[in-house]
Formats: sequence, structure tokens, C-alpha cells
Amino acid sequence: METLIRLLPMHDALLALYFFSLCVLFLFGIQGLVMIYYYHKTAHIHRPTPAMPEDVPMVTVQLPLFNEVYVIERLIESVCAMEYPKDRMEIQVLDDSTDETVEVARQIVARYAAQGFDIKHIHRTNRAGYKAGALKEGLAIAKGEYVAIFDADFVPKPEFLQATIPHFFGGEKIGMVQTRWEHLNEDYSYLTRAQALALDGHFAIEQQVRNKAGFFINFNGTAGVWRKETIFDAGNWHYDTITEDTDLSYRAQLRGWQFIYLADVTSPAELPAEINAFKSQQFRWTKGTIEVAKKILPTVWKSDLPLIVKMQSTYHLGANIVFPFIIITALLNVPLVLIKHMMPEYGWYFNLTFLFTIASVSTFAFYTYAQREIHTDWRKRILRFPLFMAGSMGLSINNTRAVMEAIFNKKSEFVRTPKFKVEKTGDNWKQNKYKSKKIDTTAFIELAFAAYFFVGMCISAYCLELAAIPFQALFFLGFGTVGFLSVRHALTR
Repeated sequence: METLIRLLPMHDALLALYFFSLCVLFLFGIQGLVMIYYYHKTAHIHRPTPAMPEDVPMVTVQLPLFNEVYVIERLIESVCAMEYPKDRMEIQVLDDSTDETVEVARQIVARYAAQGFDIKHIHRTNRAGYKAGALKEGLAIAKGEYVAIFDADFVPKPEFLQATIPHFFGGEKIGMVQTRWEHLNEDYSYLTRAQALALDGHFAIEQQVRNKAGFFINFNGTAGVWRKETIFDAGNWHYDTITEDTDLSYRAQLRGWQFIYLADVTSPAELPAEINAFKSQQFRWTKGTIEVAKKILPTVWKSDLPLIVKMQSTYHLGANIVFPFIIITALLNVPLVLIKHMMPEYGWYFNLTFLFTIASVSTFAFYTYAQREIHTDWRKRILRFPLFMAGSMGLSINNTRAVMEAIFNKKSEFVRTPKFKVEKTGDNWKQNKYKSKKIDTTAFIELAFAAYFFVGMCISAYCLELAAIPFQALFFLGFGTVGFLSVRHALTR
């Protein structure tokens, strides 16, 4: 066996590639500690809420839809319940649907129009530009000075406009106000709990800290309000990436517009309860962010922005590049266990894996701070962290494909996340017409990876390389769970 290992081709190259991958994971992983540093540094900053002016401004609320029959009534009902003068609020139902959602939406709009609401159903027979195209066409005829946007899975609170619009009167260059997402169905399943933990990190810490520290943030596509002038000044909505929200955000901030993030103003939304819907959402977010990085970062680095802002923009837009390196690190782990066992002279090399440990500790600290920021039972909630880590590893194949498609300029359709109207335990998504019935190829690759790491754990146990087993176990659980649920949910009737 030793002879076979010594014949392992280019073991020096494998070690170098493994070390390089660990360094990439380390560089992006310690960003959690950077965010914690700025969290403490900016803790004293508190933004007062200006008073609503006597002359209440006109607001257009845009509701982009595509085949949302289960949630369209819930959305329109919550928007019409917002505490804002009827004569100062216009509602645009931007409907690109191709099913019965069109007729359902038309009837609901007619009902609320009869009650005196300025609400219009705008149906496109093509999806040119997808969501960005619908928003752009609606913007061309919007009456409002300000434009609020809500995706179909959101249920805005009555006080939303009262809590956000006044902030635009704190400065002429305030271009966008973003609120924090809450989760309607966080405790529905282990899948939704893991998603909630991940999103809380972004909304409770990352968005808040970036905004207070003067770094660029992004409009999250929904639950925010734009000054209409800002959108036009930044070049309007573009269709060349599938995260049009992040693209417009960076173009606007490069033009000097300021954004405000309101951590204390929340907007409830439904988390995907079905794994394939969640994977399609993650694919779109991952691919789109890399597309924006390719498009925007050269302009960022050519600008006269402070170096720290440029660096943080690079971290922000480039973070998803870690997924291919997670795959490389995972695949190399098993053969490197054999190299270490059979070639003791390389033992020192493996001590460098402390870089991965530091990155993991940084990530854990980041999500701990996020839970502590918004939940009183944060100690209980952070126990979900291993579930989140395993899930993140399990999604790395899905997200690596997204990264590679973005890098090699492979265009893809804007696949919206199906909405199931799952809010509490007992709600059933299994008969939902939008549920994916196709088993994606990545599910079988994920299951193959799970088998690979099961073998890897056996090899590590045989070689008494016990330190490698927890790492491999996380990959086994992550790939196995994601792959199994992908198949199970697709076949569920």
C-alpha cells in the first residue's frame, strides 16, 4: 500500500492545492471576526427617525409576481392594510404569470379598487428582463416619488411605510431604505431553521455593520424603499445579471447615493420549506452575486473610494467564490489522510489545517452575535450551528455550479422561488402545483459525495487519523442530507 501511495501522482501538487484552498477559506472565513470588530466599533451609532412631513409624499408599491396563486391574496391584503393615506399610495401588481394567478390577481385588484385603493393589475405577456424588466416597465408609469418593493412571499406590516419613508427626509442623497427580514415559518422544519440562522447573520449583523461603518450594502430585492430619482440616476434596472437588486445597489452607491438599513424595522417573509426550491434560490443568489462582482468590482477599484470600502466590497460580492474551494478541500481530504499516514515526513504540513479551524470559529462567533442581537433565547438557537454548517457544505455542489456558470458567462433563466404559503407546522406543501417534480443531477452527485466521505471516515479510522473524522462527518451529513431531501421532496406526492 505504501508503494501505491508513493506512486500517487503529484502528491506535492495536491498538498499545495489543498493548502491554497484552505487559505482562500481562511481569508473569507475571518470576515466574521472583521464584522464583529466593526459591530463593536459602531455600536454607539444610532440613527434617529425623522418625522413624517405634513405633505405626505406619494409612494408607489410594486409587487412583482410570477405564478403566485397561493400567496397573492395574502400579499395584496397586507399591502392594502398599510397605514398610509389611500390618496398617497399607488399599488402596482406587476404580473408576469402564465397560469390562473392572472385571473385571481385581477379579481383581487378589482375588489380593492372598488374600495378606493389606487391599485392596478399590469400583466405582461412576455417576461423580458424577468423581475428587473417588470420593475422597469412599472417604474416608467409610477406616480410615486418613492417606490417600495415586495416579493410575493412577504407580508409587510401595517407600519412599514410610516417607519421607512421619513428617513428619506434626513438628507437629499438618501437613495434607499432597507428593512430586516423576519421569518413566518422559521420553526416549520430543520430546513427552515437552518435558513433562518443563515439569514439572521446577514440581516442582524452584516447589513447593519456595513451600513454603520460606511461600507456598501445591497438592496435585498424586497422589503425596501427606493427614491425613484436614485433608480433613474443609477441607470435604471439592468437585466444582465440575475441579482438585479445588488447590481443596482452598487451602481447607485457609486453615484454617491446613501443607503439606510433599519435593523429594528422588520418585514416577515416565508422561507422555502422544500429543498429544491431552496436550492434554486441559493443558485440564483450565488450566481447573480458573482455576475455582479465581475461587472462592478473593476469600477469599484478604479474609483476614489477609500481602500477599506473597496476591500469590503470585494469581500461582499466575492464571498461565494469559496464554494469551489470547499469542494476542492473536501475531495482532497481523503487522499491526504493516506499521504499523511504513509508519508510521516509530510506531517507538519497538516498542522496548517488550523487555518480552517480559525475560519470555522470566526463563522461560529459571527452567527452567535447575530442570534444574540435579535433573540433572547440565542443560546438555544445557536445550537443549530452544526446543522447550518453541514447544510452549507451540502449545498456546495449546487452553489459551485452557480459560481462556474457565472465565471464562464453561461446565461440562465431567472428561476423564481416557488411560494407554498407554509406558515406553521401542519401546513402542507406536498400537493403544491409549483413543487419541483424533477430530480436534479446535483442530487445524485451529492449522494455520491456522501458515500465518498463515508468511505473516508472508514479510512481515517483504519489509519487512526481520528482528527479528520469530524470534518469528514460534517461533509457526509451535509451532502447526504441535501441529496436525500432533494430526491425525497421531488418524489413526494
